[in-house]
Amino acid sequence: MSDDKSFEDLLHQGMKTRREVLGDEYVDAAVSATTDFDRDFQEYITSSAWGSVWSRDGLSRRDRSLITVAQLASLHYWDELALHIRAAIRNGVTRDEIKEALLHVAVYAGVPAANSANKIAKRVFLEQDLEN
Repeated sequence: MSDDKSFEDLLHQGMKTRREVLGDEYVDAAVSATTDFDRDFQEYITSSAWGSVWSRDGLSRRDRSLITVAQLASLHYWDELALHIRAAIRNGVTRDEIKEALLHVAVYAGVPAANSANKIAKRVFLEQDLEN
């Protein structure tokens, strides 16, 4: 994204990207749960994470998803990990590629992190299998 984008442009682009990556159902639930307390935070993540970073051309969404899965697993952000495993699949990442990324997590961030992440991935895969 160009540096000359206004906050409103980034917010609009961010919401578009966020919906494409995470799905309307998730985003609609997040938006409807927004209160005066967290409205500024929601606008911040939508404009900066989704409008500014996820909307850039330098990496594909598929690659961004795979990187995000590995980072979230490494940092033990389990709730976000489940969400982004779903998003990664939505963006074309295969289950085998997620498995490989989590093996990388084991080497560079530790076996306990990868163990927990694998449990979450298996749960997400099972949920998706039951939906289909």
